[in-house]
Amino acid sequence: VPLAELSLMNKLIHTSLVESQQHVEILQRDPNSPLFSVKTFEELPLKKELLQGVYMMGFNRPSKIQEQALPLMLAYPPQNLIAQSQSGTGKTAAFVLAMLSRANASEKYPQCLCLAPTYELALQIGQVVRTIGNFCTDIKVNYAVRGNRVLKGTALQEQIIIGTPGTTLDWCFKQRILDLAKISLFVLDEADIMIDMQGLSCQSIRIHRALPKSCQVLLFSATYKEPVRAFAEQIIPDPIVIKLREEELTLSNIRQYFMVCQGLDEQYRALCNLYGSFVIGQVMIFCQTRRLAVWLAGKMSQEGHQVAILTAELTVVQRASIIQRFREGKEKVLIATNVCARGIDVQQVTTVVNFGLPVDLDGGPDFETYLHRIGRAGRFGHRGIAFSVVQRDTVQLVHKIEEYFQTTIKQLDPYDMDELEKLAA
Repeated sequence: VPLAELSLMNKLIHTSLVESQQHVEILQRDPNSPLFSVKTFEELPLKKELLQGVYMMGFNRPSKIQEQALPLMLAYPPQNLIAQSQSGTGKTAAFVLAMLSRANASEKYPQCLCLAPTYELALQIGQVVRTIGNFCTDIKVNYAVRGNRVLKGTALQEQIIIGTPGTTLDWCFKQRILDLAKISLFVLDEADIMIDMQGLSCQSIRIHRALPKSCQVLLFSATYKEPVRAFAEQIIPDPIVIKLREEELTLSNIRQYFMVCQGLDEQYRALCNLYGSFVIGQVMIFCQTRRLAVWLAGKMSQEGHQVAILTAELTVVQRASIIQRFREGKEKVLIATNVCARGIDVQQVTTVVNFGLPVDLDGGPDFETYLHRIGRAGRFGHRGIAFSVVQRDTVQLVHKIEEYFQTTIKQLDPYDMDELEKLAA
């Protein structure tokens, strides 16, 4: 699944802040700054209209990333910033507050420019601007995105422009309706996705080069690895860097078991025994193919289970809706192909089932996918449990996974109900 789709899906499903346990590191911080971090929004130099908008978003206090980033974004003189932040941590609200604070409502021309990798992500940012800026009635927004046609020679009067790199470039240099010389704040969101999508990073650099030297630059990325660092160095002079200490997926807090079956029907019966004996809350079941996921969902639905299915053929909005329903407990079982093995966090999931193990193109175990699959059960410090229901001819894959991760996967008898009930206890 493309990174942009994963990002959009996370934005759609995170209706509240994710409480990250990760440590926030700040590099190149100015020790003379009066505000290192804040614990309340009232400590910030925000207009009362913006505070009302923040409360409308449902934020009672700043998230970890907001505590550190907002004082820097709102500081005078303006400071350039690179921030690594996952979806759901409040970073969009943070840079939206910065744009709404910097925009002068009495000046009827673009002053803040925000770039996002895709049309859909740009619209999501616009939704946050509308919510937080609900009481700032004189500040307007326009979208430099596909389908939004503006006549050549039009004098844009909106203070905030949100766009994708290609259309924004067109507005600046071909149609000449966006004057970059007057931009005082430039936000580059989802930098890691910009790098992943061909051409977007080059277009972003071209736009940045036309900005005045005094323009404040804020860059955000979910990761801060070498490609992002190299890209950021081309764009941002002397930045302050806010970085999350990487949370490694680990198997240390996940108990792992496997069951051996003769064929597909026996695998299904084993799964039913497992679900009937052990799984009380919600469970994610991973299948290698869409066909297998559809077959399994049909079988479980016929027996009265509340089942949702998640595959790559669905649209992003459909996938987000399914995940949201699952998070709300409307379905107890989520059956998924590998589309959902990465990047989607459902905090109440502590049980994962592999209905067959993930394999690579050569038929060997796909170690990375296995890690990401069962890692869904051990997020946010939870203790998790993972079951793999495998056919007899794939048992050697289990032993290869044990060897690779230096871990133990205990074998269970799928028909030993006493043993399964002991696990549940």
